Amino acid sequence: MAAEYRESGAGLNLRLQILNVPKDLAVIPSEPGNSLDCAGIMASDETLPATDDSGEAPEGDERVLKIPVTMAGTRLDKALAQLMPDQSRSTLQRWLKEGRVVIGDEAARTRQTLLGGEHVVVAIPPPVDTRILPEPIEIDVVFEDDEILVIDKPAGLVVHPGAGNETGTLANGLINHDASLTALPRAGIVHRLDKDTTGVMVVAKTESARLSLVEQLSLRSVSRKYCAVVCGRVISGDTVDEPIGRDPGDRRKMAVAFNGKEAISHYRVTTRFREHTTLEVSLESGRTHQIRVHMAFAGFPVFGDQTYGRRLAIPTGADAATRQVMSAFKRQALHAGRLELKHPGDGSTRVFERPPHEDMRNLMLALERDTEIND
Repeated sequence: MAAEYRESGAGLNLRLQILNVPKDLAVIPSEPGNSLDCAGIMASDETLPATDDSGEAPEGDERVLKIPVTMAGTRLDKALAQLMPDQSRSTLQRWLKEGRVVIGDEAARTRQTLLGGEHVVVAIPPPVDTRILPEPIEIDVVFEDDEILVIDKPAGLVVHPGAGNETGTLANGLINHDASLTALPRAGIVHRLDKDTTGVMVVAKTESARLSLVEQLSLRSVSRKYCAVVCGRVISGDTVDEPIGRDPGDRRKMAVAFNGKEAISHYRVTTRFREHTTLEVSLESGRTHQIRVHMAFAGFPVFGDQTYGRRLAIPTGADAATRQVMSAFKRQALHAGRLELKHPGDGSTRVFERPPHEDMRNLMLALERDTEIND
């Protein structure tokens, strides 16, 4: 029997406190009056304006760096990463490739070896407009009041704009649903689901609600339960208590890593099929790809997971109908089915539930049928 769910931010006055630059490094703004405020670059979630006070698009900036003699023999890209920690390595690499980094009168080379004492000019492009614009994206509302909005996210929908997904995200749809969400960081989004994971999410509609939900998530008092179809017959429930960090072999992926962040997942069996199992998974933490990484580590990857899973795992001897349903399932079989939290307004305990989506229900029915035929 398949798992059941109830529907229900002048001059030389530079603020460099987060840069931790060497004492013999000079950092000079290219023009008087261009203050370089690096103190809040990473801390703020506020969206950036598209124009300055004049109404014109802001121009880029330049940063002039004097390479410390202690960096003699260091590759330029590595030196820049140390001297400009407010910028990511990928951003610095891109600027080098675009010719935005100059030593003397020549564009610098990425792997150029430094002698120490050079003056490096970095032409910083103008900030990208990061405002979230409204788009007519359908939102499946589970619950809504003046404080929170609970939605059932479909598969294929990215939660927030990012590289490669500037538009067409849940955040764009939320702004379209309620324009007041533009006043909140990330349109009120306080947690995420992967693009191809479905299920229940909560969104804050006021700043006080956002702060309450963020605190609850930080204290791990929000209960989240997922339905997952995994490869292999799981004998019994268990806990995976393994830290998760970036995969050193592929920075686009996550992995169990000794220097990662604490991550704890509990799972229990709800249905066993011939070569697959439906699990209920609950989280104590909320790391990127946590369930997918933990279940793969445990030897039971989520079915359909093309990043952490196996090739299409169809039961031995499955008939054409079962093979067709399983071959057509093009995402990880993972659904956020239950969310329990304290309402930010009145403090009452609220539970929101939605069953797996149709494609995942069909997958479980096909596996159930296959088990009945072949057992």
